[in-house]
Amino acid sequence: MPGEKNLELLLANPSPFLNDGAFVFCSLPETTTLDWRQAIAIFRETEGITVIVSREIAEEMKLPYETVFSWITLRVHSSLEAVGLTAAFSAALAGAAISCNVMAAYHHDHIFVPQADAARAMEVLSTLKTVEQK
Repeated sequence: MPGEKNLELLLANPSPFLNDGAFVFCSLPETTTLDWRQAIAIFRETEGITVIVSREIAEEMKLPYETVFSWITLRVHSSLEAVGLTAAFSAALAGAAISCNVMAAYHHDHIFVPQADAARAMEVLSTLKTVEQK
């Protein structure tokens, strides 16, 4: 089933879900030994490979990281071609002074927020349809 493109429908029920755990972003050289199946996400940049892993894995492997994040999944099946969804939820989070790092995957959008802001982020995202439809 293809993902939804209609922004109004996407915002009507974003269904944010707070995944269990604590997550970190690490920048690793190509030579790092890591079982890539342990990574939540991997992105290759000129400066190195960015991985998102659980804090436990990072600490076990002695990987450097700066901030601990919570991972929120918008359970609405959005299309990769949907216009405005990322702008809507990132603006709402910015309005609440919550930073977010976003990853769009095939079925859902995933938002990483500082762990200390997770509960507030869930509140903001749960009321997104109300805010955006005014």
